[in-house]
Amino acid sequence: MVGRPGASPYAWPMPKPQTMKPQTAAKKLGVLLAETPLEFREGVVSRDELNALQADPPQWLSDLRRNGPHTRQETARRLGISNSGLARAGVGEHLTTTEIKAILDEMPDWLVVERDVYAQVRAEEARLRAAAAQKG
Repeated sequence: MVGRPGASPYAWPMPKPQTMKPQTAAKKLGVLLAETPLEFREGVVSRDELNALQADPPQWLSDLRRNGPHTRQETARRLGISNSGLARAGVGEHLTTTEIKAILDEMPDWLVVERDVYAQVRAEEARLRAAAAQKG
């Protein structure tokens, strides 16, 4: 290869590993950043580290996913309602799995209404997708 003496044999420098802020990694993992270990919150996470956490989650991540507190998206999913329905119900804080189970056991009126609204929205979305598929 033609070049300066002692120069790298590679034509291009090796790419830097792609990294992300802890907040981004927590969001991709579906957990609250504030509930993660300090070393996770204070560092940066590479794409390879994120993939490893997703493929083989450590105990803290498994516990957090299982017990919470959960993100609003996960809380809404577990309750079977939309994020908007969660806001309309006035659920402002992040709930644990135990708190979500208690709400499901109680099945308050607002939850019944929001589940019905969410089911109607999903049915309408499915109808629209089917109509679009028929058109071509």
